[in-house]
Amino acid sequence: MADFESAHHAARARHSEPEPTTSFNPTPDPGARYDKPIAAAQEDGLPIIDISAFLDPFATKEARSTTAKAINAACINYGFFYLTGHGIPTSRLDEIISLARRFFALPLEEKNKIKRFDAGSAEGGDGARGYQGLGENVTGGLQDMQEAIDWYRDWPENEREPGDGGPGSMKSLQGFNLWPEQPNELKSVYLAYAERVKKVGEALVHAMGIALDLGPPTDNANQGTEDEEVFVRNCDESFWVMRMIGYPPLTTPHMPGTDIDQFSCGAHTDYGCVTLLLTDPTPGALQVQLKDSTWLNADPIPGTFVVNIGDMIERWTNGLWKSTMHRVIHRGQSYRISVPFFYEPNFDAEVRPLKQCVEVTGGTPIHQGSTYGEHLLTKVFNNFYYSKRTDW
Repeated sequence: MADFESAHHAARARHSEPEPTTSFNPTPDPGARYDKPIAAAQEDGLPIIDISAFLDPFATKEARSTTAKAINAACINYGFFYLTGHGIPTSRLDEIISLARRFFALPLEEKNKIKRFDAGSAEGGDGARGYQGLGENVTGGLQDMQEAIDWYRDWPENEREPGDGGPGSMKSLQGFNLWPEQPNELKSVYLAYAERVKKVGEALVHAMGIALDLGPPTDNANQGTEDEEVFVRNCDESFWVMRMIGYPPLTTPHMPGTDIDQFSCGAHTDYGCVTLLLTDPTPGALQVQLKDSTWLNADPIPGTFVVNIGDMIERWTNGLWKSTMHRVIHRGQSYRISVPFFYEPNFDAEVRPLKQCVEVTGGTPIHQGSTYGEHLLTKVFNNFYYSKRTDW
């Protein structure tokens, strides 16, 4: 993460420019062989893919190839799929949801003990870590009706830099994770869970490299070597994010064709590589935008993750795999819980279109490349409603 300063300056410059309103490039014609997903699917639903072959060291090449082909089809058709075979017991997944529900049921003054503060503030915030109350997160210029806690990979102790808010102030993203006092077991359970999900993320991006047919691992490879392990190498110090989100029922949920536009989370794409989403059983909340611009409910399936690819995978694949728009409109009467884990590139990973993907998609790169850290800093600054500082 030694390149923080260059990422910081580039992100500030990018922030002064208007955000693009479209995705990186038009959807490539996928060709007839991808008319339907290879993986088994629900009726009119997203594909279901078993990742176990990439977590089993004794799995056959054929088994891995089958999984990789399924991932390729899912990423071209949807950018979303369900993931099974991850090896995390359902009892542990249920515990993660239960602990989140217990936290969000606490009084606001208790939750605000770990409140997120702006980077450089006298309170010692870093603009990203900690608790955000209802309406503090913004998507597409609108306040999201959610509350949340964000945790990130620890910033290296010897690379932390003081902010300009006096003793104890921090620069963006360089602070310490804030953990609630209650439930008292939440921190240990969530840290252990993060280690498990990181392994699933590593297996998944390895499968993606094979799905793109990038070729076998190369001797003496470096971060820029474009073989099947290119994503694995560029995520070996993943700047992961884990988010615990609570959604109260909307009072006036979004209704197409009307002026009612209240969202639990507005339409957006994710920043990085892959998102592994765990939710409670609430149906009809998470929606995925299909290629015909209609919205498909991605209802939870017990024991599975809902997976989607992010902006960095779209950039690496030159738009062959697109980072899909999705949103949350919680029309139910219960309090909904969601715990996404964002398996991301290394902070200083240079993300640019892979040569083979450029060739497949017409020969023109959709992006000149930048570090993941630069991309992340821009997004963090844009997404918190009450962030008023400009010296981040």
